Parts: sequence; C-alpha cells; structure tokens
Amino acid sequence: MAVPPAPAAYDVVVLPGDGIGVEVMDSGVAVLRAVAEPLGLRVDLAFHEAGAGAFAKTGVAIAESVLAAAGQADAVLFGAMGLPDVRREDGTEIAPQLDLRERFGLVAGVRPATLLPGIDRVLYAPHIDFVTVRESTEGLFAGRNDPPSADPDVEHDRMTITREASETLFDVSFGLAAARRRAGGPGRVTLFDKANVLKSQAFLRRIFDEVAERHPDIETEHVYVDAGVMMMVREPERFDVVVMENMFGDIVSDLAAGITGGLGLAPSADIGREHAVFQPCHGTAPDIAGRDLANPVGMVLSVAMMLDWLGDRHEDSRCTDAARRVRSAVDATLAAGTRTRDVGGTASTTDVTAAIVGAL
Repeated sequence: MAVPPAPAAYDVVVLPGDGIGVEVMDSGVAVLRAVAEPLGLRVDLAFHEAGAGAFAKTGVAIAESVLAAAGQADAVLFGAMGLPDVRREDGTEIAPQLDLRERFGLVAGVRPATLLPGIDRVLYAPHIDFVTVRESTEGLFAGRNDPPSADPDVEHDRMTITREASETLFDVSFGLAAARRRAGGPGRVTLFDKANVLKSQAFLRRIFDEVAERHPDIETEHVYVDAGVMMMVREPERFDVVVMENMFGDIVSDLAAGITGGLGLAPSADIGREHAVFQPCHGTAPDIAGRDLANPVGMVLSVAMMLDWLGDRHEDSRCTDAARRVRSAVDATLAAGTRTRDVGGTASTTDVTAAIVGAL
C-alpha cells in the first residue's frame, strides 16, 4: 500500500463532548499546540458539537455534517460523551463513538496499558507494558440496533464475527506487535476467546491462525478469556499485544486500565484501514465536571497516539518526534509528583496541563 505524503497541514476534527470531556480536551489541545509549533508541524483544528448535550438540544447526537467532516479529516480527537440523565427512548445512553466506529470501519480499539512513573502499583508487578486490542464494530455489539423481541418474556443479543473485520483487527494487532518488537519488546500476540463454547469464537480463532501464518516472526498464543483475565492480574508481564472480541475487550481493557492506575491515565485509539479516532478511556464524570479535578493524562496520551499514527501513516518524523516528546513530558510531570486526586495527588486539571506543557 502506497504511503500518503505528509500534508502541509494536518486537519483534525475535535469533538469535546460532555462533562469532563470538554475540560480534558482543552488540555489535549494545549499540549498538541505546544509540541507542534517548535517542530514546524502545522495542525488545523476544527471544533464540532456532538454527544448528549447536542442530542438534548437537537435530537441528534452527531449530525451528518459532523460525520462528513470526520471522514474528510486526517484524524479525530474525541472527548468523553454521554450523560446518565440523557437517554434514548429505549433507555440506552448517547454513544456517538459507536456511530463513528461503524461509519468508518474503526475495527480495532487499541489501548496501551503501561505503569507510568510516579503511579502507585496496584499489583506486585514492578513493570507492566502491554496493549489490548478490542474489535469495535461487531461481536456482541452487532445487534444493538435490532428490533426488540416479539416475545415479552425473552430478549436476545446476537454475536456476529465477520472475516473482513477480523482480518483488519488482526492486521492491526500483528502490526503493533512488530512495531513493539522493533522497539525491544517480545513481539507476541495473544488471542482471548471462548472457542471451546461458541462457534463464532471458534471462527474468530481460525481467522487469527490464518493471519498469524503471514507473520512467522511474531509469537502467538490462544487463551480462554476467563483464564486470561486471571493471568492479567497474576502475571501481567507475560502479555505484549492481547486481542479479542468486542464485549470481551470492553471488559478486559478496563481491567488493564485498573491495574495500571485507572481510567484517568488510559489513552485509546479506534483504528481502521483509512481512518482513526483518538480518545481517553474514561467517561464524562458529571459529578466532577466544571471543578478542575479531571485527570487530563489519558487525553494527552491519546494526542500522542494520534501523532504516532499520523507519523506512521505518512512517514512523517515530525509527528513521531512530537509523540515521543509528549510522552516524555507526561512521564516527567508524574514522576515529579504532579498528579490529580484520582491517582493520589492534589493537583488540578490546570496544574497538570501546565506542568506537561512546561516539561515540553
């Protein structure tokens, strides 16, 4: 596949969202602007409204015009969205991130799980550094828009696994493992599944093995997901890249965040063949919204993930260098003891952001 040339300016759609999403997005944008300018890296930001607030005002969580803008952008920065008291008629919360995933084929939900400097260990493990990759468009979420059951005493949710989505998922996973191996990692992909019970999961495993044959330099293993979560707690150092179905990944990726300090520190990306969205893993936390208490680190590290993705996609070393600088600044800030209260500190959102910008 040809590498797209680096543009004169990267166009990034920014969706601040709801609750603390707006506050941490301000932090992410401040860091992005601070790191880009000294490197001659031009990033043009286009801000759009989406989420529960938009739904409450217009009846639409993410407008078609916003989706179109996201499709034309080089990348999307996405704040937390949804509020517990804003729901659809069926009782479900507003989740525009699912619309983006399905619209643009953002199959792979990538979440690094790294024990950062200055963060108290939850487990005995002195070193944790792996990545979870969650299929994000089908699996047990495939039937979320299906009509309700005709039987008032029975309800069903379907699990759907397709070859197309699975091959994209595994291509991303093996690509990550190869990149981590070049950086000194083990180069291993572990599939979490329930192939012993569910035929859809057995199908997923077959596709995994087929894709693995194209990557003979990468180690592979299969682990049943129930055993896998136990191993992740007892021996997290055994994992490098862990890939799984949508619902399993929804649960396991939060466990991974928990053992490395919590959702406030956790970045993520939803990646497809041509598009990608970057967002922190936490929710909108309406109980602390507007109080300058939110942890901006997950958002800032999501900005670093975006820069890395743009750098890889366009072979642009400026982006790669910017991502490295952002991560180093976050490490320095946390190591110096500047942390929000969710990770044992007393600093505000503004304090942490200013420290990261200062460390740049």
